[in-house]
Amino acid sequence: MGGCVSSQKAKSKARGDFGGEGEEPEAQGLGEPDCCDKQVSKTAKVIHMDGWLQEFKHPVQAQAVTSQNPNCFLCSYESLNIGTCAPQLAASEELQPGYIYFLMPLSYAHQPLSLPDLCSLAIKATSALRHNGVDFSFID
Repeated sequence: MGGCVSSQKAKSKARGDFGGEGEEPEAQGLGEPDCCDKQVSKTAKVIHMDGWLQEFKHPVQAQAVTSQNPNCFLCSYESLNIGTCAPQLAASEELQPGYIYFLMPLSYAHQPLSLPDLCSLAIKATSALRHNGVDFSFID
């Protein structure tokens, strides 16, 4: 899967999502795959650890998902970085169309993520999206 990890610095140059170009990133993360452009997708996607992809076409709060999975928490794909713990979404936070979220076991909440962890999550996301009809043929 090509480069499964991108730096925040690269992301800031490409999209202007983070601080100025002169700032060095403190950690590296998954970044956002080009295939998941927020303008294209109209659903919020939750990837479960078993690879199941759950899509929400209508607004839903994080607690709607976590209440059905009490030993898990939600985190945004974009917020995952090497060497940091996955930030948990607040129960009242609304899942955003075009974003990918992971439903992770609470046991992961206080463990810094490693490069293999992030690559494993990227593979799960790619597999779940491909299994559900996302076309990756346009990616180099």
